[in-house]
Amino acid sequence: MDRILLIEDDDIIGEMICMYLKEEEFLVLRSHNGQEGLAALHDFKPDLILLDLILPDFEGTDLCNSLRSITPVPIIIISSNARVSEKIEAFTVGADDYLCKPFSMHEMKARIQALLRRFKQSHPPEVQQLPVQQAVTVPPMDLNINLEKRTLYVRGESVEMTFSEFELIRLLFEHPERVYRREDLINALRGFDSYINDRAIDVHITNLRRKIEINPKEPKYIKTVWGVGYKFVL
Repeated sequence: MDRILLIEDDDIIGEMICMYLKEEEFLVLRSHNGQEGLAALHDFKPDLILLDLILPDFEGTDLCNSLRSITPVPIIIISSNARVSEKIEAFTVGADDYLCKPFSMHEMKARIQALLRRFKQSHPPEVQQLPVQQAVTVPPMDLNINLEKRTLYVRGESVEMTFSEFELIRLLFEHPERVYRREDLINALRGFDSYINDRAIDVHITNLRRKIEINPKEPKYIKTVWGVGYKFVL
């Protein structure tokens, strides 16, 4: 049974979501504020987090950033704020999807199931032995990427990435020197980021450069092809 952590201070909305998900055979724990949510993360060990952006003790984006630094599980933002800038900020700090209130419970369930399915496919149980060839090292670059475990090491240091950031670096890495238009990258990520657009792609690229480049302003690996898009350089 999949475990859902709901961080929502509104009692009416919180109870509606809990009731619906329990009827759909999810195990649900509701936290009323950010502190409760952080504590529940360790004790409850959720498979997915539903996070309201407006909480009494935390800015939602700050909490999302904190949660992402602790856990790789999918995070769906639920908010009454439909501004594109708000959605982009949420994706930037680690959200995997964004639902605007009011939303359909059936749509919420579909998005939860889609994210859980992709997450489980990309995070096999630790007991499974991975074939050696799945760990790919790129000499002489200081990058080591494991496509099965979805891990990236830069100069020996583990790098934390959002689900969408890894999907982007995986796509670029698997096709070095290929120039991807922003439209190509949007289409590739649309199944993971519901509100992906040109600006969100640029934000993801900027974040990846900060994480893997020695000098993000003069990138060595993720190159801009002016007027077209981006490419990964070996």
